[in-house]
This record gives sequence, structure tokens and C-alpha cells, in this order.
Amino acid sequence: MTIDDLMLQRGEWLQGTGPMSDVVISSRIRLARNLANYPFRNRAGESDLAEILRTVSEAALSCRSCKDATALDLDPADPLDRQVLVERHLISRQLADAPGPRGVVVTRGETLAVMINEEDHVRLQALRSGLQLTTLWGEINTLDDELAERVEFAFDGRLGYLTACPTNLGTGIRVSVMLHLPALKLTNEIVRVARAAEELRLAIRGLYGEGTDAVGDFYQISNQTTLGKSEEEIIEEFGESIIPRVVEYERAARQALIEKRPVQLDDRIWRAFGNLRTARIISSEETLLHLSHLRLGIATGRFPKMDVKELNDLIMPTQPAHLQKRTGRTMSGEERGALRAAFLRERLHHLN
Repeated sequence: MTIDDLMLQRGEWLQGTGPMSDVVISSRIRLARNLANYPFRNRAGESDLAEILRTVSEAALSCRSCKDATALDLDPADPLDRQVLVERHLISRQLADAPGPRGVVVTRGETLAVMINEEDHVRLQALRSGLQLTTLWGEINTLDDELAERVEFAFDGRLGYLTACPTNLGTGIRVSVMLHLPALKLTNEIVRVARAAEELRLAIRGLYGEGTDAVGDFYQISNQTTLGKSEEEIIEEFGESIIPRVVEYERAARQALIEKRPVQLDDRIWRAFGNLRTARIISSEETLLHLSHLRLGIATGRFPKMDVKELNDLIMPTQPAHLQKRTGRTMSGEERGALRAAFLRERLHHLN
């Protein structure tokens, strides 16, 4: 499987299926691990990193969980290929930009990934559409156990898994859910959600995680505490209390817009459609914002011309790296904007 093969399929986070998928775009669980008897990544030499990359890649590919996976060496990879993987949520920006030997093992369905030599030696990731944290935990826990049979992880009986950053110490788990919250944004209620998240020691980030802003009303909510709670406790609190409550708030805000501001809501939806269908130059940020409003229209039944999967199929191809990868060359922002607009006009021209 190559980068070109990945681009032929819809990314797992854009399947548009799973529980609460009207609001929950995707769920992800990551586990941070380090190999025993090696320095942490920021203190390791190039020979150490190369040995870690080889050892973990071979171990991951021998696991039953990764029977259909491919190992991708990121150090010699084209920067555009690395950015494609970031846009598909298969690697972090940090791994894409880091120096030295590093790589990722990705399953064909893009539901499991093993990042190697990011901040920690190993970052396991399980990703699925909708709210599926229990399923993800079963999958990533199995992969974690399989890897632990093949390599020795750095572990302390009192502190738990040892990690490069103290915030990951203990379980090493990061649970994150990507949410589409346009109604909370339009009703100015998103501030309350952010305040409540801060009180619960949760992080709210943008579409591509740490260091990114919310674009197109897509938000990632993740835990910040990994020490003092079990993995099951963190997942249960997230999946049965925190996220369903946010989903309830968003659905209530959507209903309030329908009942109290229907004309303004329709105007927002149809202006978005008009801009996407007629623009000659459009940025990826503007595209996501308009697609967000169309998605709101689909979810509320006020834009029946498309379904969520059709809309989702417009997101990945309009991202900068995907656009350039398809053309086979790097382009300026203006060139990308013109190509993106042409792609959207072609895909939407039959809708009136």
C-alpha cells in the first residue's frame, strides 16, 4: 500500500457513520510508549532512532492487528507525502516535521497506526468514525498487548508507563473526539463549552490537534490527565458522560436555530452552497467553513441535495497536500485556490 493507494479511499474519520455521527465526526485513542534501555527521543542519537524504527516496524508488522498494514519510512519521504498523512489524521504534524529516522505503520482501513519516533518512541493510534470509544479501546489494547510481547516498554511499578512528557505519564492514554459544533458557534454557546472543558481539565483544539485553531466549526476535545485514573475510567467518563452532554447541547442549539432563526439559518446554508458552487479562487479554510454550514443543513434536513458521505468526499480532495499530490507538483496558494474552486464547481454543478 502506498500514499497513492490511500488517496483512492475515503479516510476513516470521514466515513460519516457510527453513533452520534450527526455531531461526532470521529473518535481516537492514542497510547504513548517508549522502549526500555533506549534514551527518550529528544536525547537519542541517530543510530538509536534508526534501531528503534527498525525494531518497532518489524514488531508491528508481525502483529495480527496489523496483518494488512504497511510500514512507511518518513525520513526520505517527500514532504508532500508526509503532509497527506497529516491531512488523513494518520500522523501528527510533529512526526511529519521531526528530523531523523522515523516512520509509521498504517493498516489498510486506516483504523490503526503506529507512529515511531515522534515525541515518544511509539504512539499507537486507533481511529473510527462516530463515537466508538469502547470499540477503539478493544482494538488498541489488543495491539498494545501484541507489541508488548515483542518489545519491552519502559514501565515503572509506581509511575506506570514512562513518557517523554510528564502529562502522558501513567497510562499514556489520550482520548480525543472530533465534534462538529456549528450551532453552538452560531449561538455563541461555544464559550460555555470551552469553559466547562477547562474546569474538567480537558483540551479543546482544532481540526489537526495540538497547536491548531478550530476551522469549519470542527473541534477536538481530549483528556489532559493520564495519571491516577485507569484507561477504562477515562474512556467511560468521556464516552458516557462528557461527549454525550456536548452532543446534547449542540442538538439543542440546532433546534433553537430552526425554531427561532430559520431564515438566518437557511441564508447561512444556501450562501455557503452558492460560494462553493461559483467561486473561482477559494482557500482550504473558507472551503471547510462553507462545507461546515452545508453539513449543518444536511443534519437539520434543510439542505436535502446531498448526504453526509457526499459532502465528506469534498473535504479530503480539497486539502492542500491532496490537491498538490493529485497534480504531481507543488503549487502556490493562489494556484491551489483556483484548482480547489474548479474541483468544487465540477462536483457541484449538477445541483440547483
